[in-house]
Amino acid sequence: MIGRRSLILFAGLFALFVVIGAFLGTANISLLLVQSFAYALIALGLNIQWGYGGLFNFGIMGMLMVGGAAVTFISFPVNGAFWSSDGPLMLGKALLAFIAGGALVFGARHADRIGIKGGWRTALIVVAWIVAYIGYRSQIDPAAAYIEGSSGWVGGLGLNPVLGWAFGGLLAGGVAYVVGRICLGLRTDYLAIATIGISEIIRALLKNMDWLTRGTLTVSPIPWPVPQPQDLQAQGLPITESFIYARLGFLAVVLVILAAAFFLVQRAYAGPWGRMMRAIRDNYVAAASMGKNVTRRQLEIFVLGSVLMGIGGAMLVSFQQIYDPGAYQPINHTFLIWVMVIVGGAGNNWGAVFGALLIYITWMISDPVSQWLFNGISSWSVEHGWGAIPEIQSRASQMRVFVLGVVITIALRYAPRGLIPEIVRREK
Repeated sequence: MIGRRSLILFAGLFALFVVIGAFLGTANISLLLVQSFAYALIALGLNIQWGYGGLFNFGIMGMLMVGGAAVTFISFPVNGAFWSSDGPLMLGKALLAFIAGGALVFGARHADRIGIKGGWRTALIVVAWIVAYIGYRSQIDPAAAYIEGSSGWVGGLGLNPVLGWAFGGLLAGGVAYVVGRICLGLRTDYLAIATIGISEIIRALLKNMDWLTRGTLTVSPIPWPVPQPQDLQAQGLPITESFIYARLGFLAVVLVILAAAFFLVQRAYAGPWGRMMRAIRDNYVAAASMGKNVTRRQLEIFVLGSVLMGIGGAMLVSFQQIYDPGAYQPINHTFLIWVMVIVGGAGNNWGAVFGALLIYITWMISDPVSQWLFNGISSWSVEHGWGAIPEIQSRASQMRVFVLGVVITIALRYAPRGLIPEIVRREK
């Protein structure tokens, strides 16, 4: 149940959105609401990983990029030039080479079953990896060059974007499974460093795989799961109202998915599974001594949180209608989400959602408010002969980081466990 303090904080946040909406207009506040609730789903995923399991995942940006690439592939219109060329056949051969290479490496890793052990087994694994790599590259490189030279890129499948969101969560979960199998045995600080590195690897891959994602050329426009403003305008609605109704429709879909995820996670955390995860988080040595498979449970929670991140990243790409791998930055797509969970309250789902809404709206309005404030001060200084403030726009953009730093400092000083901290009920 949500407590009195939480109700007061959410009521204040609601009032803040109303005030901002009165100044910006319904169309603009609806835009901010859609993005805020998409970030709330991402923050909920991080809260599962960090608040429930104590896992330092600094590779959030990579999961968001995977989700965005997935919805682009699923929902973007079909590229007829690609499907009528030799590209699908060449990619099929590359896929077969990848599967064959994976089978070769798998067989080498289990060579001890046929009596090959020790150094010979290690050497066999190294040779298998080399052969698998050469075989795969011998097929994918010509395929990529051919696709880029003939049809430009693969294109999409033209399916409903909601299927793309689901595929984004599934793909992010698959990536998280591979990452978790490699990294979850590391100590906390090393896990953070490893996930940062993997996130950068994902960004580099998606930026340079022009045949699959168009790289820095970007993909646009990506369809919505609901009627877009131009669709409503074609039915006779005025421009302003069309944007409002379209964004509210998109917001409704996002809220339904967020509410469903929130309900399921809340129910799970309140039951035996949640008590087990708290035990592992607080003292994994004691939990392991009680027979709990700590690594498996951490992998489980790492994958679950990444699924929500992938869905949230796919939502943002769909709403913005553009996929640009070069636009992803750690400060916007990793650091900002960590601030949401820390300020809201790690280990509390209500806190994660509240922190996401509060921090995102603060992040977004700090720029225009700073511009308005600097313009006023500049006009006043000009009237007194002191000259205008130079480069107001760039200074206002830099104020975002300053304001965020102030918010973090105040929150950690007066609410070190978050504005809506975790409540642990102990049985007597």
